[in-house]
Amino acid sequence: MQVSETLNDGLKRGYQITITAAELEAKVTEKLTEAQPEVEMKGFRKGKVPLALLKKQFGPRLLGEAMQEAVDGAMSSHFEETGDRPAMQPKVEMKGENWKEGDDVEVDMSYEALPDIPEIELGDIALERLVVKSDEASVTEALDELAGQAKNFKERKKGTKAKDGDQVVMDFVGKVDGEAFEGGTAEDFPLELGSGQFIPGFEEQLVGVKAGEEKSVEVTFPEEYQAEHLAGKLAVFDCTIKEVKEPAAAEIDDELAKKFGADDLEALKTQIGERLEAEYTGAARAIMKRALLDTLDEKVSFDLPPSLVDAEAGQIAHQLWHEENPEVEGHDHPEIEATDEHRSLAERRVRLGLLLAELGNKNNVEVSDAEMTQAVMNQARQYPGQERQFFEFVQQNPQMQQQMRAPIFEDKVVDFIFELAKIEDKETDKDALKAAVDALDDE
Repeated sequence: MQVSETLNDGLKRGYQITITAAELEAKVTEKLTEAQPEVEMKGFRKGKVPLALLKKQFGPRLLGEAMQEAVDGAMSSHFEETGDRPAMQPKVEMKGENWKEGDDVEVDMSYEALPDIPEIELGDIALERLVVKSDEASVTEALDELAGQAKNFKERKKGTKAKDGDQVVMDFVGKVDGEAFEGGTAEDFPLELGSGQFIPGFEEQLVGVKAGEEKSVEVTFPEEYQAEHLAGKLAVFDCTIKEVKEPAAAEIDDELAKKFGADDLEALKTQIGERLEAEYTGAARAIMKRALLDTLDEKVSFDLPPSLVDAEAGQIAHQLWHEENPEVEGHDHPEIEATDEHRSLAERRVRLGLLLAELGNKNNVEVSDAEMTQAVMNQARQYPGQERQFFEFVQQNPQMQQQMRAPIFEDKVVDFIFELAKIEDKETDKDALKAAVDALDDE
């Protein structure tokens, strides 16, 4: 077997692999010899079928297997000897359209090699970490938001007309063809106007009613209504309005705290403070990570495999196009050309991706099975009722597994670098932190 270099231009490599007919013949004979003891054929005892007969019957099929194994072995030996790592799957083409048994096999192999990544002294990297503490004003603001979510209603002045967003408390009787129907009657029922709790057209007709008023509401049940005997039917609801109430924020007290799972108001304040600080810490980490990536991008320079850059630029262009054209859900659209701006961003991503991968591999950074399981569980929650199907999909889809593993690996490498870098804490306030986060989105 011979391997001859045909191309060496930057990261592009080309080789011709020659496998002699004698080598193929020897591999076929070896396979037949291994199988011979187990072969049974009419007229021969088990294991006594002559090799010549076995070769005549099974030789052509085994020749193809031997050829593939020889090429795979040559490629494996080549990468082991040269240390090259292909950026993408090597392209392999067999030469000679009229090849026949007894001829040598010539194969052309081409690929782009991953570049050598320069060493970086991680301890020389200097970063700034923004530190924000939750203060009383922030906790109070969050409490006010929670009180607004835990909406209460207070009675309006007598004679006030109900507005959209108000709550009316009423008795009602629903009738179809003059007959009351099951489930269409209630007393002291609280209904928030505009909530969409009742069928379309019902709540709108109650805007303007007053306490003590009687109102007949005419609606038509939807054709797809869940109760088939009412679907598409015209109904009249005779409503007696007892109270009209306006929305009001809940009182900030122990009762509010219990609505949100805390024992009392002080416990809720503590939980809010902890949640705010966790949010501030997460935002500060995102800012520091961007600063780290910017620093690494400035520190390193090496050749990039064109195929990786082209693929990344195409993906960026495609993603941005869909963001600008959200009405197009599929891929039935004109070809999208990557711009210089897309390529510039792709080069940065590929450069940093290769660098982080190299740092992670050299320093034994790994994604554990537990971390992967947790990631799958988190994503499965987006598909309520279909969690099992999602788990099975991930298990059977190596590409999906890699897509989920990649960001976890990247964050673990970033955390590894943080441990070695020189980090200076800088206290600031939440407004400055928010402005820094907004600046990330604008870049």
